[in-house]
Amino acid sequence: MEERLGIAGSGAIACGLAATAAQHGDVLLWARSDASAERARGAVAKWCSKLSEEPIADRVTVVSDIAELGAATFLVEATAEDYDVKGGVLADLGRVSADDAVLATTTSSLSVAQLAQTSGRPDRFVGLHVFNPVPKMALVELAYAPEAVEPVRERARALCATLGKTAVEVPDIAGFVVNRLLFPYLFSAVELMEQTGLPPESIDTCMRLGAGHPMGPLALLDYVGLDVSKAIGEAIDSPVPRTVQELVAAGHLGKKSGKGLLDYS
Repeated sequence: MEERLGIAGSGAIACGLAATAAQHGDVLLWARSDASAERARGAVAKWCSKLSEEPIADRVTVVSDIAELGAATFLVEATAEDYDVKGGVLADLGRVSADDAVLATTTSSLSVAQLAQTSGRPDRFVGLHVFNPVPKMALVELAYAPEAVEPVRERARALCATLGKTAVEVPDIAGFVVNRLLFPYLFSAVELMEQTGLPPESIDTCMRLGAGHPMGPLALLDYVGLDVSKAIGEAIDSPVPRTVQELVAAGHLGKKSGKGLLDYS
């Protein structure tokens, strides 16, 4: 891998991206706390063991000081889908990164142009929307800040190719292509459940077996996370169903919390 990847974040997207990249070279991953760092090491090791018989997890170095990501040539912010959270991390990355480094965000719904401005490096900034689970999902939606120069765009394309991903260049609009089309459908499944009283398992079975979907819409919302799904819905102006709002308010966020539209206990 020509780039040395630095990833700011320790959640599912960050760890999946780190494990994917570890097949091709060294990776730096920043976690905010010791607890987050320990969880990240475990998640990366689990993915790496599935991807290779070699000890590639050793190629991922977890750091606690974001300044250490300054050694990377391609820095990717992969934190919560919240403008203030992402903006704060990107501002830090802009300060610690080398002059020739590329900065990227994994946002799935926020404005790449706005986030580029918070980084202070809009000419070297790209949107790199990878999909969860990163090691398995082939698509990357690439969106560019208007100021991004062509060499930076080309490096983003090259990184995607190295990681074995198919990059599709998309406009910088809320939700890009996939989420802009997907979430109205997912929310309509919740509304159907509310209107009919059908069990969520029944709706999911219908869409898996009748439409050939690998995962039903309600299970997919839980997999994404209902809090993330709510944020995406708000970003793309797709009305968030009452049930989703109530579950988020109660802390039932889907698979990651053990309960959402379905029960995982």
